[in-house]
Amino acid sequence: MSPSMVGMSFLVLGIILLLGKWIRVITPNLQKLFIPSSLIGGFLALILGPQALGNLVEGLEYENTAFSILAGGIFPEDMLAIWASLPGLFINIIFATLFLGKKLPGIREIWNIAGPQVSFGQTVAWGQYVFGILVTVLILTPYFGINPIAGALIEIGFEGGHGTAAGMASTFAEAGFPEGADLSIGLATVGLLFSVILGILLLNYGVRTGKSSILKVPDEISLKKSEQAGVVDFDARECAGKITTRPESIEPLSMHFAYVGVAIGIGYIILQILQLIEELAWGRTTGIHLLEHMPLFPLAMIGGIILEMFLDRFDTYKTLDRNLMMRIQGLSLDILIVSAIATLSLEAIGGNLAPFLILSIVGIFWNVAAFLLLAPRMIPSYWFERGMGDFGQSMG
Repeated sequence: MSPSMVGMSFLVLGIILLLGKWIRVITPNLQKLFIPSSLIGGFLALILGPQALGNLVEGLEYENTAFSILAGGIFPEDMLAIWASLPGLFINIIFATLFLGKKLPGIREIWNIAGPQVSFGQTVAWGQYVFGILVTVLILTPYFGINPIAGALIEIGFEGGHGTAAGMASTFAEAGFPEGADLSIGLATVGLLFSVILGILLLNYGVRTGKSSILKVPDEISLKKSEQAGVVDFDARECAGKITTRPESIEPLSMHFAYVGVAIGIGYIILQILQLIEELAWGRTTGIHLLEHMPLFPLAMIGGIILEMFLDRFDTYKTLDRNLMMRIQGLSLDILIVSAIATLSLEAIGGNLAPFLILSIVGIFWNVAAFLLLAPRMIPSYWFERGMGDFGQSMG
């Protein structure tokens, strides 16, 4: 594929994101559900692609008409191929930026402040593994013949979200379960949608039953029209980031992007070292290579932590700004979500529809049950508000 097609692919993604934002602004129901513009844009691209519009045109037998040009959707195959490769790349950027520019507290401080919340969050996350594996072993594999790896899909899709789901695509393919990537992205979408819907219902329930310690009346939940539309009022707009270097020497955004590259590079070196150790320790003799299936993005996060610790100690000019890093992270996440959903395989989900629905129901049921039953017992103060945060996180 040509460089011009790569550039055009990003330009079209930008247009799709803008259309997604426009649709959200003019659609009150989407505003009330707080559906991100990237998700709307992704579904718009999916509808206009070969799996929806293309199949519709082919099914209606418009081959010899003017509509035949739409038989493969409105996007070229090369563009779709580029989009399909983007999630696996941009997830590394997202994870590398998680801790860059953020003050890292000590372990004791973390535990004293957030110990109960961390415990609850981990309980929910590992519970997704437990119930996912149980339902796979007892139902999905025996009756539907799905790969046992499906037991991890709830946690990957719900707790991990679109980023983790997309980042695991190569691992699924190497493990002989390529449809797992599409199923996990589909689950991430289900989790995101139901996190908003159920979150609103639970929030109203908590206020009306007095479980919330902060919100006392339902009217306090309402937002202004501009807030629902996702637009910040002019007088309330904040700075997107600080200029930490003089632009004539290096553009601050370029500097921060370079930091991201260093973090990912550190993660890549760590991965290569781990794979070399595995090869020397037992790989040559046993032929078992586990780390070759390990994705890069978790180690990119570790690379970001290492770089942050280094800069925190030696960068006397404090050239790393957290807000600028968040802008890079946000852009990467928007691109990832749009491209992942736009290239989602409806055939893979349709071929495993029953397991997909069962996993969705089990994941939703566990998260709601954990919030209502475990959060009040594990979080000593403000359990409803703090548990709601973990509920949203655990749903994607």
